Amino acid sequence: MKIFLFLHALHGRKKNKEESKLKITGSEIFVRSLKEEKVKHIFGFPGATILGIYDQLYEETEIQHLLVRHEQGAVHAADGYARASGKPGVCLVTSGPGATNIVTGLATAFMDSIPLVAFTGQVPTSMIGNDAFQEADIVGITRSITKHNYLVSHVKDLAKTIKEAFYIATTGRPGPVLVDLPKDVLLDETEFHYPAEVSIRGYKPNYIGHPKQIQSALKLIAKAKRPIIYSGGGVIRSGAMAELLTFVEKAKIPITNTLLGLGGVPGDHPLFLGMLGMHGTKYANLAVTQCDLLVAIGARFDDRVTGKLEKFAPKAKYIHLDIDPAAISKNVQVNLPIVGDAKLILQKLNEAVSPGDYSAWIKQIEKWKKEFPLSYQKSDKVIKPQFVIEQIYEMVKDRAIISTEVGQHQMWVAHYYKFNEKRTLITSGGLGTMGYGFPAAIGAQTACPDKIVFDIAGDGSFQMVSQELAMAVQYQLPVKVAILNNQYLGMVRQWQELFMNKRYSGTPMEYAPDFVKLAEAYGAVGLRATKPTEVKSVIKEAISINKPVVIDFRIAREENVFPMVPAGAGIGEMILS
Repeated sequence: MKIFLFLHALHGRKKNKEESKLKITGSEIFVRSLKEEKVKHIFGFPGATILGIYDQLYEETEIQHLLVRHEQGAVHAADGYARASGKPGVCLVTSGPGATNIVTGLATAFMDSIPLVAFTGQVPTSMIGNDAFQEADIVGITRSITKHNYLVSHVKDLAKTIKEAFYIATTGRPGPVLVDLPKDVLLDETEFHYPAEVSIRGYKPNYIGHPKQIQSALKLIAKAKRPIIYSGGGVIRSGAMAELLTFVEKAKIPITNTLLGLGGVPGDHPLFLGMLGMHGTKYANLAVTQCDLLVAIGARFDDRVTGKLEKFAPKAKYIHLDIDPAAISKNVQVNLPIVGDAKLILQKLNEAVSPGDYSAWIKQIEKWKKEFPLSYQKSDKVIKPQFVIEQIYEMVKDRAIISTEVGQHQMWVAHYYKFNEKRTLITSGGLGTMGYGFPAAIGAQTACPDKIVFDIAGDGSFQMVSQELAMAVQYQLPVKVAILNNQYLGMVRQWQELFMNKRYSGTPMEYAPDFVKLAEAYGAVGLRATKPTEVKSVIKEAISINKPVVIDFRIAREENVFPMVPAGAGIGEMILS
């Protein structure tokens, strides 16, 4: 009897041991779930609540973790990674200040519809609400700037939650999703089952445009005399660039892009009008103002595009294609909505669309192009920022990804760099986030190691994130930074010059580091150009160096961005100089 009981107990212990082998910690589930999603890179910064995850990453070979130097760098890098690759970006930060430091980046991704999954550490579930050390209600804080967010309360829910997070981030209108991970959930154990599919009640994105609406759109296009296509970032997110180009060429309709839509059609295409809006081309804005049909594709009628709403395309009927029904008629009442994926709707339109008689209209637009070209006063004494961008384009066109910070340089890039390829412009549109471009460029370089990546920056923006040079050097990411250094917060200074009598309050930035020495201190390469004759050689040298390079271009200090629509004016009422 004693022998029987001993053998029974031994068998029980073996069984329990086998059962325990089936159970793994939340931290292990986290890593396995990311592998299921085919994640290859995480941008992050460790902390106490997520040490279990970092322990799992210690010997991980399939997923590379890139250590940022500030959590904001992690979310911007993940954002740039997503924009360049079309895949969701991933960042990982700890609780409290680690989580709150990614708020700006989440808002940036949310405004621009970028697929991103952010994981934040959280205090143990038993301590939530007790003002524990490094506790912050990040779910509450980010509710309005994420597509969705989660607080995981039990380890059994973790794998399912991660699956849903990636699904929500990448389907319908993309956007950032936040998953908050309490420390005890990461330490607890359960069996690992990763769902094969996701079904969320109330979330069923519509991809197929209504056939009758598509037929109605074709009829409006056939009747139009002065049509214009206005396309935005939704075309890029959908991967509909080829379909858009086919539509433009079959319909023979001139097209203008938003800032985030640049690259939707080749920048050197004869029917392309450049960017529209506050700093758009004169001919694009005149064409929109005079058109009788506006076909909006993956754009949201942002105020920087429309100017004064009453004067925006006042003679036009509106067709609006968008995957987000909430975006339609939100700012402008449209005549014909088509809800669905831009790529699929354009495919249907391309099956039947034919060109109307637009010869007089195109002739008028060509006249405007000749009358109001983009131009600047060239100089052989001082470096003009437009010249720098033109030279970068000439040396790297169709081989490079360009990121920008926010300000004058961003608009000069939109004017003077021709984006002929998809996913080659990485910039903050909706939120206008200074300090975005450099970490986003690092993310883009990580996603596209064979591409040349240039961050075209202002001296003000770059100082917000210059510490990420350490990340670029550590992971041997040869990002090039072209600082258009005018020793001002340039765009704000421009407004002060034009509308506030040159009262430059808070905008001079003469006190700044030596950017060449700063780059060298981090182990990068620093270069400088102070004369127009040095610009080409410095760019060429930077491209030849397989390391991170910072170029300090000392540009004309009070150069302005033109054209420009003053606040409160219609987009046809532009200041040209």
